[in-house]
Amino acid sequence: MKSVFIPLLVACLLAATPGLTAPAKPADNATYSELVPPFVLVNADRRDHVSLSGPWHYSVDPYKDGMADFHGKPYDVTKGRGSDVNVEQAMKDDPDVFYEYDLARAPVGTVPSAWIGYSPELRYYNGLMWYQKSFDAPAKTGERQFIRFAAADYKTMVYLNGHRLGEHEGGFTPFSFEVTGLLRPTGNNLVVAVDSERTPESIPTQVTDWETYGGIIRDVTLVTTPKTFIDDDFIRLTTDGHIRADIALEGDSKAGQAVEVSIPALKLTLKGTTDSEGRLSLDTRAPKTLKRWSPDAPTLYDVTVTAGADTLTDRIGFRTIEVKGTQLILNGKPIFLRGISLHEEEFGPNPSRRITPEASRALLTEIKDGLHGNYVRLSHYPHSEITTRMADEMGLLVWSEIPVYWAVKFDNPDTLKTAQRMMAENILRDRNRASIILWSVANETPISDARNQFLTTLAHEAKALDGSRLVSAALLTQTKRVDGHIDITIDDPLIPELDVMAVNTYNGWYGSDKIADVPGTVWHSSFNKPLILSEFGAETMAGVHDPVREGRFSEEYQATYYKDTLAMADKIPFLVGMSPWILKDFRSPRRQNIWQQGWNRKGVESENGQRKMAFFVLSDYYQKKADK
Repeated sequence: MKSVFIPLLVACLLAATPGLTAPAKPADNATYSELVPPFVLVNADRRDHVSLSGPWHYSVDPYKDGMADFHGKPYDVTKGRGSDVNVEQAMKDDPDVFYEYDLARAPVGTVPSAWIGYSPELRYYNGLMWYQKSFDAPAKTGERQFIRFAAADYKTMVYLNGHRLGEHEGGFTPFSFEVTGLLRPTGNNLVVAVDSERTPESIPTQVTDWETYGGIIRDVTLVTTPKTFIDDDFIRLTTDGHIRADIALEGDSKAGQAVEVSIPALKLTLKGTTDSEGRLSLDTRAPKTLKRWSPDAPTLYDVTVTAGADTLTDRIGFRTIEVKGTQLILNGKPIFLRGISLHEEEFGPNPSRRITPEASRALLTEIKDGLHGNYVRLSHYPHSEITTRMADEMGLLVWSEIPVYWAVKFDNPDTLKTAQRMMAENILRDRNRASIILWSVANETPISDARNQFLTTLAHEAKALDGSRLVSAALLTQTKRVDGHIDITIDDPLIPELDVMAVNTYNGWYGSDKIADVPGTVWHSSFNKPLILSEFGAETMAGVHDPVREGRFSEEYQATYYKDTLAMADKIPFLVGMSPWILKDFRSPRRQNIWQQGWNRKGVESENGQRKMAFFVLSDYYQKKADK
């Protein structure tokens, strides 16, 4: 049950990826088997399931009373104490039972959604929230059932019918619990405690530059599988032209099980039998008829994996990504990434991180069609699988990141384990998404020996889990003045562990450098590696104009900043792409001046999708790049 993947992954990736060597395992830290979830439930959003999304009861618990008594002693649910059991009693309408929290008659909110959208009073609530939902689940003989959360932010504890199922830390990756044998035919009582309050040891820490959207922010489903099922599959095109499939089964009959991988459109079928651990690797040369996935032609193939009673289907694109010197190579040809960064926040004046297919398509269409883009940096955490599937469909290359953001506790082993688990959950969810080409391990972290070891460990883990993609991190640099011009040297000690360098640069907005000096900036790197400008930007509120002075926070200043920064970019010989900061204005409580009012205004669009002058500067630039 616990990780059947890591030994398979290390061995198979070494064989499938020329030049890949075994990752160094960090001393005094989690073993790889501790990092992966008990169940991957790959492709779970396409499995047989019952949606548990929709209306849920919710109740705030600012003092965490549901977790401990008034002396701070934790409740022991095995002895009939705890909010989950109280809810069971409350639902019986027993007049002799006293309880402080009556979840079954609490207010109702929609899941998925951050609670910020439930009422104005919750705008800045940061703490514990209790959720409750009743549902029916008729028994299914010979099958297993799991409750899966696509994400809940930040720490989640789950109870079913008075039983504690477990907990999960991390706000943006999926987790599940097996509930086989715990379900009732009718009247199941699911209670979920979500605590959005982070600590200095959390990933990320308490201070970020985006809104804390606490709550059950993605779908909840009751997933059904056969007794032995396909827990994980990893199907991709290798750089030497092979289609490779790694399969892992879970269940009592996983050993010696016949497995078939079929791609009907290619008239391709791979067959084999699992080993004693339920694992199997299949490999064949890709047919000449294969159409490689790319932003210009995002071809997806229907792929079916069958093992015993279980059949799993997916839509998968096949492409290769690699670096050669300072070039980024997609399907054997150099590519320039015409992109922009994006927070997971829908258009509108009151977003609640409710990402539907329609909301995701609206955001990505602005990049693909409006900006003539081919790439999006999903910042600063794993976005919904709705978005990564949409990127597959629309043809946008993706940078996917975990929220190792700013100054985390790099010297804390438990913090590292948290980050490693997030990395594993993110990669295992999305390894079959052709759009994703980059796993990012961090953003704007201060250099130290502890930080360097922390991020090196994550980079090695990413390679162990997925040797078919590239690893990067958004770094900072020091600037200086040399002969009157801005001089930037890329020298972060983490770079040897990365495939692609990436730098956030804000000269002309932050610091003392004038915007007119930006085009003359000289960049230096002693590394023979490609560079992405992972961020640059300036703020303005849409509709604020100052055509004479072009003062800060005017649309004219932002547009000029973009013109001058793009002129600088054209002079960097090892530059292979960019993701300016950011597509749309987004909520950030730390931004409170007269123009910001709780929003980071660096978007080239407003929160409502109104395009600013800089949008057209960038769009014209990308159009010319695309035409070359």
